[in-house]
Amino acid sequence: MRFRLLLVIALVCCSGVTAGFVGPSPVTDSARHSVSDAPAQPTATTVSLPLTGAQPEDDAVTSPAIHAVYPDPVRGGDRGEFVVLALPNGTALGRYTITDGDTAAPLPKRTASGRVAVTDAPESVRNLTGCPVVGLDDAPALANGGDSVRLVRNGSTVARVRYDDTEEGELAVVAGSSVQWRPLGATDRPVVTGGSGEVRAFTLPDAPGAPLAPIRNATSRVYLAGYTLSSERVADALVAAHRRGAEVRVLLEGEPVGGRTRTEATTLDRLSEAGIEVRVVAGPRARYRYHHAKYAVADDRAVVMTENWKPAGTGGRSSRGWGVATSQSRVVAGLTETFRADTGWRDAAAWDDFREGRSFQRGEAANASYPSAFDATTVPVERTELLVTPDNAQSALVAELDAANDSIDVVQPTVGGWDEPLVRALRRAAKRGVDVRLLLSSAWYAREDNRKKVERYNSWADRTGSPLSAKLAEPGDRYAKIHAKGAVLDDDRVIVGSLNWNEQAATANREVVLVLHGTAVAEYFGRVFERDWGGGQPSVPLGIAAAVLGALAVAALAARRVRFAS
Repeated sequence: MRFRLLLVIALVCCSGVTAGFVGPSPVTDSARHSVSDAPAQPTATTVSLPLTGAQPEDDAVTSPAIHAVYPDPVRGGDRGEFVVLALPNGTALGRYTITDGDTAAPLPKRTASGRVAVTDAPESVRNLTGCPVVGLDDAPALANGGDSVRLVRNGSTVARVRYDDTEEGELAVVAGSSVQWRPLGATDRPVVTGGSGEVRAFTLPDAPGAPLAPIRNATSRVYLAGYTLSSERVADALVAAHRRGAEVRVLLEGEPVGGRTRTEATTLDRLSEAGIEVRVVAGPRARYRYHHAKYAVADDRAVVMTENWKPAGTGGRSSRGWGVATSQSRVVAGLTETFRADTGWRDAAAWDDFREGRSFQRGEAANASYPSAFDATTVPVERTELLVTPDNAQSALVAELDAANDSIDVVQPTVGGWDEPLVRALRRAAKRGVDVRLLLSSAWYAREDNRKKVERYNSWADRTGSPLSAKLAEPGDRYAKIHAKGAVLDDDRVIVGSLNWNEQAATANREVVLVLHGTAVAEYFGRVFERDWGGGQPSVPLGIAAAVLGALAVAALAARRVRFAS
């Protein structure tokens, strides 16, 4: 186990919804609801229909299957129902029929591959999906109170999906042996892996210039995604890029917790008046509870971080944050596709329209200053994985934690409930001997809740004899509060991004996370973690600390004896 330089100080899946299959039994999505500390079993991926961009590959599909059904459109009369099929390459559709037991609809005589939507209202459905649409002369009426849909060939059922009560405007997506309701248009992003290269690692508040550098150098495009944006520095950089001729687009959360400040509203007005496209994710058809991702694509570079685009975050005026800038082409392309998908749906409202009739909150911008102990540094990485929620991140991060052999250092503003997947994975790691440290925020709004969590974790570690320790951060004069959301695993990989480690954020928010592989990037963020874990005090090996303390005790006793003798 890693020898630490540490100065020791003594102290829902919907119920009643099922999917039936003919053929081999599918994997059951059970890990999400398990409350034990047993390792999570492999699960089927929870997926949904993509709105824009290339559709997911179905290379693993060996026979036609039903991927999803859309039985309850918002449009009156349920106009626009459809069924999504997953097809092997070159499938002859004319050999199959869709039926609900009452109406049988033969598919047209043509070939198709991948995912296609079949419907008797093709003109309506083309506005709802990015999949190819296949029109039918007639189609089964999908009942809102529950129904069974079958794909039939030569009188034999090839695939069957059953669902109970519907959710208006949502897609019932097959996930293993069940279906899950997902907002129409929610993406199905795969994990994207970028090859070896270099990244620019930075820490806030120490290096506030680092997240803005790619934007300030951009000449062709800037796509900025965030939760909030109220920084004049960021607005200046975006307006300057726009004036240089770059395509500049901004996507934010429409209804952040606590409301939007007047300062932010003024900032967004300024961007819009300059000709920059500003959109916010909001409204009753929003696909995500919160658009909480924090990243930017600038030309062929991208920035992914834990901080908001405001003085307290990227301005270096308050929060401890982590971030990286990368030019790994696949990561940049993956972020670009995510941005375009998220701005292209009906829940992304134009700021000028959204702000009409709204009032905004008074707010005070952070204006403190802090010393810089960690400069932005260019370091090599072996590879980088781009994860997004709710599409793929939680299961991928649990797998990373389950693969840890030596150490896991986690920094979070707070963590989720005791039995949530990421939290269980930390305890599983400790129980198998991995040295786990969990550093949580001591900010006034989280202090009491986090103190209780720290006590519970440490009590559990004492009771089970597991090498896990938790503590509240002691910012000192280095920053005001913990806002970083990251981890260093086995001294050779780093997790950094917008995701707070709780179930709601992982399954309902739009978040972006990178997993960076390499000892150099782990060493950089490991040093930051060590400093913050130690409360800013220099860390020394336990043996050396004991020897030093012993020597000091002997010296003190000797000095006392000398004084007594004099």
